[in-house]
Amino acid sequence: MSYWRFVPNLITLLRFAAVPLLVWWLFDNQFNNALLLCLLMGLSDALDGYLAKTFDWKTTLGSYLDPAADKVMLISSYIALGALNLLPHWLVLIVIMRDVALLSGAVSYVSMTRRFEIEPSLISKLNTFVQILLVLAVIYSQINAFPVIIIQTLIGLTLFTTIVSGYDYLVEERSRRASKHSSKQA
Repeated sequence: MSYWRFVPNLITLLRFAAVPLLVWWLFDNQFNNALLLCLLMGLSDALDGYLAKTFDWKTTLGSYLDPAADKVMLISSYIALGALNLLPHWLVLIVIMRDVALLSGAVSYVSMTRRFEIEPSLISKLNTFVQILLVLAVIYSQINAFPVIIIQTLIGLTLFTTIVSGYDYLVEERSRRASKHSSKQA
């Protein structure tokens, strides 16, 4: 057995471990450090996914850890930026509510089926990307002059993709449950 297959999980665990430091730097106004760490976290997410897919180093643990690390990083960033009044509180609340709804649905699905087969949709991946872009733009705006219109546009895109991806997930979940229910009756 090759221990290399655990490298993506190690990278993901490092991302988890970096979250408290990111939040600390945000609250300590060390925006240069926070921006660099946030960029490294994003790149590490891409790297662990690339390694897992390219070399078939996928693990069950990794399928749970990777999306969890993304959510912990994003939710922590949104809460910190909201607490610093750098993001609107209503947006922070909507982002968190969507993720809580997705998490509770995923936990419910896994507990009922004993399987973790949830594949993020294209709109969900776009939502994660836009949320990360907004975090990076807001942090960057604390370091250098940055057009407010870009941040406002990213806030609008984040709101839109958060709502649409949440709705998409609910429709997909309802369809999955209806399909499972009809196969039980047959």
